[in-house]
Amino acid sequence: MSKVQRQQSIARLISRTAVASQPQLVELLAADGIAATQATVSRDLDDLGAVKVRVPGGETVYAIPEYEPDRLAPHDQLRRVMGEWVAEVKRSGDIVILRTPPGCAHVVASALDRSGIEGILGTVAGDDTLLCVAEESMGGEVLAVSLRELAGLS
Repeated sequence: MSKVQRQQSIARLISRTAVASQPQLVELLAADGIAATQATVSRDLDDLGAVKVRVPGGETVYAIPEYEPDRLAPHDQLRRVMGEWVAEVKRSGDIVILRTPPGCAHVVASALDRSGIEGILGTVAGDDTLLCVAEESMGGEVLAVSLRELAGLS
């Protein structure tokens, strides 16, 4: 198996499973028939730009916040990310503010950027807060309602 194929498998596992440690990732890869050492997995995670984020309950898991404009996030993935990590949605004019647990805002912003949702001009993420700028034609209120719905907060 090539390095690229292994890294694609790692990215897929991280997107589907809450991976809390490198040894756990080595075990998940082995279950898929992919042999890799912890050192190799460590280098792969670094190459992929993986970061640890805190999820509800306090556990930290790996996430890959990379922005790839040609790869749209599936709607189910966006709904899962929003449901797990968005705690509050508010708006001010055409700006919608989302609150997340510490360290999770960039993951939600990346999922939104890759979602292809109409009405979002862009996002800016901090540690636990992100801003979504709504297209003027949609307006902040309509976008806020849509994002609340995706997060299961409506």
